[in-house]
Amino acid sequence: MIILYNPQSSPNKKPVLPMSLLAVGALLEGKYDYEIVDGNLVDDGLDSLTRAIGRSGADILGVTVMPGPQLAEALPICRALRKRFPALKIVWGGYFPTMHARTVLESGVVDYVVRGHNEASFRGLVSCIRDGYAADDLPGVCRRVEGEVRLNAMGGVPDMEQLRDFPYARVDVQRYLRPTFIGTRTISHHASYGCPFRCNFCAVVNMVDGRYSAQSAEHMARVVAKLVREYGANAVEFYDNNFFVGESRVAEFCERILDLGIGWWGYGRIDTMLKFSDRTWSLLRDSGLKMVFMGAETGSDEVLRRMNKGGRQTTDQALEIAARMRRFGVVPEMSFVLGNPPEPEEDVTRTLEFVRRIKAVNPATEIILYLYSPVPLAGDMLTAAVASGFEFPKSLDEWARADWVDFAQHRSADLPWLTDGVKRRLRNFQRVMHAAYPTTTDPRLTGTRRALLRLLGGWRYALRFYGFPLELRIMERLLPYQRPEVSGF
Repeated sequence: MIILYNPQSSPNKKPVLPMSLLAVGALLEGKYDYEIVDGNLVDDGLDSLTRAIGRSGADILGVTVMPGPQLAEALPICRALRKRFPALKIVWGGYFPTMHARTVLESGVVDYVVRGHNEASFRGLVSCIRDGYAADDLPGVCRRVEGEVRLNAMGGVPDMEQLRDFPYARVDVQRYLRPTFIGTRTISHHASYGCPFRCNFCAVVNMVDGRYSAQSAEHMARVVAKLVREYGANAVEFYDNNFFVGESRVAEFCERILDLGIGWWGYGRIDTMLKFSDRTWSLLRDSGLKMVFMGAETGSDEVLRRMNKGGRQTTDQALEIAARMRRFGVVPEMSFVLGNPPEPEEDVTRTLEFVRRIKAVNPATEIILYLYSPVPLAGDMLTAAVASGFEFPKSLDEWARADWVDFAQHRSADLPWLTDGVKRRLRNFQRVMHAAYPTTTDPRLTGTRRALLRLLGGWRYALRFYGFPLELRIMERLLPYQRPEVSGF
C-alpha cells in the first residue's frame, strides 16, 4: 500500500482539491493500491497517518510539500513516522523539494525526492523500491547513496493530453466545494503544466525551465462539464501557472462551456492577454470568466527587465489591460513584488504611485502587494539580495522555522535590504487602499460595511495620508474584512 499525504496548508480556509496527489494517483490506478490522506481534512495529521500506515501495512509514503505551512507540518510528521515505522520509505515531491532537494535529503528524514512534474517517475520509483533496483535512470528522482546526494536530471513536462484524468472517486469531492465570489460551489482544476516564460523571481522556472503542456480545449471542457454535472460545481478555479497560453485554445474552450453557466478564474500574463481579440474577450466574459490573476510586478520598466519580463511586458501594458478588462467586465487581479534590491525604498515609492494609476484607470482592480522573496535562480535580483547579506537556510529545520515560513509566503519581516520604515509604509498603504477600495471577493462585506470602509479609508487615500491608520486597525479587529495579500477568495 502507498499512502499519499497532503500536509495542512489552509487552516483558516476550506481546503482546495489535492490536485498534485490526484495527478500521482492517476498514474498508480490499476497497478498499485494507494490511499490519499489530506491534512486539511483531519484533526491530527500524524495520528491519521499512523493509523493509515498501521492499518494498511503501507511501505511507501509520498508527501507533496510547498514551502511555508506545508513544510512546517510535513517535517515533524515525517520525522516521527521515521521512528515509528523504520522500514517505511518516505518520498517528497512538489515545489519545495524540487528547489531544495539536496537540503531535504541531507536532513535524513526523507529517502527520496522527486523533482518537477514527474508523476511517472514516482510510479517507476515504487517499482524500484519493491523490486530492489536502483533508481538511476528515473528523471527527477534524487536520493542518498553511501552518504552522497545524487540528483537525477529533471526530465521534461509530461504531455497533458496523454495523462489520465484525476481519479476524483479517491477523494470526497463534496468536501472541497466551497463558496467564493465566483460561485457558491467552487472547485479547482489543473489544465496545463508549466509556463513558457522564465521570470527570474518565480519558483516555477526551477520546475519546468520554460516548458509547457496543456490539455486541449475539448479536454478541458469535458473535465469541467464532469465537475459541474457529476459533482454540482458551479465555478472553477484554474490553478495553472499560466492558463491563457494560446488564444485559439482559450477561445474554443469558452465556446464549449457557454451552456454550463459557471463562473471561473485563472492565471494569465498581461502581454499575452493584450493580444487577444475583442471577440475572444467577449467569449471570456460570456463563458463566465470573472477575474484573471496577472503579475504586474512593479511600476518600473527597468525592474521588469531585471525580472526577465522586460522586452515583453511594460508598465504601459498593465494600464492598457486594466482599461480593456474594465470595458469587458472582467476584474484584473494584479500582484506586485515590492522592495526589490538594490534600491528598495525607491522601488516601493515608484510602485505605490503606479498602483494609484492602475486604480484610477480601473477602480475594480484587485491589488496584491508582496515583499520580494528570492528564489534560487541566477539573476540580477538574487545577486543584489545576496550582496546585501541574504542567504538561504542551510538545513531543513531552519526552513521550517516561523520566520522562514513567513518568508515563503512573502510576509517576511526580516529582509536585510529593507528598513523598518519601508515595511511600515507598505503595510500602512495596504490598509488604506483596501479600505478605500474594498475587495469584491469577500462575501462578508455588505453594502453598509463597504460604505463604512470607504468612509474611513477614502479620505486618507485621496490625501495620500497613510501613516498611523489606527482607526483601520481597530475596524479590522471589530469587523474583520478580507485583504487579498493575506487571504485570497
